[in-house]
Amino acid sequence: MAEILITGTSRGIGREMATRYAAGGDRVMACARAEEDAPTGAGLTPVALDVTDDASLAALDAQLEGASLDLLICNAGALIGRGGVEDPAYTRAAFEEVLAVNVTGVFFTIRACLPALRRGKGKVAIVSSQMGSNARAKGNAYIYRASKAAATMLGSSLAKELAAEGIAVGSYHPGWVRTDMGGSEADISVEESAAGLMERFAALSLDTAGCFEFYSGEAIPF
Repeated sequence: MAEILITGTSRGIGREMATRYAAGGDRVMACARAEEDAPTGAGLTPVALDVTDDASLAALDAQLEGASLDLLICNAGALIGRGGVEDPAYTRAAFEEVLAVNVTGVFFTIRACLPALRRGKGKVAIVSSQMGSNARAKGNAYIYRASKAAATMLGSSLAKELAAEGIAVGSYHPGWVRTDMGGSEADISVEESAAGLMERFAALSLDTAGCFEFYSGEAIPF
């Protein structure tokens, strides 16, 4: 039985992973901005967590006092604007919102969970995107691409620092998934993505720390 914390479980991939882990016998802290939006049931503990809010993160830190974590999954994400450079959706407020969730939210969530991860010699999985790969850059979705490039760099850097403490960190692309964010024309289902990601997280170790991989296991050039 593993102790797992997942952010962004109100819908989509995060919700599917939370329910799958719980169904397999693990104990899951299922985090969402509003506690009532998180999944419930055997093995699931709904937690109110806004990864952009210091008070919310401090409350999480207090809730984890004395606990151990085997796996932290940073899944909460935001996307604003899909067009080219002149897309009017690209405002300063939009940049601030997306970066606050996808980058600083990841960093401060990991930091809040560090004592519990240290106690459990746990692992950290960052749900990033191939859209953050410099090798796959295209002229659209600028804020999202920039945020995922930064999140992947956080994962790479943290993997180096935390390896000495026995904590492995990896970054992963969930695929183009049929969710509210991915849209109905996307390639794969939530179920396929969640199953693949869970296999990758299980394979994450100190030997593979710093990886940037597809949900199906292939390495992504960064």
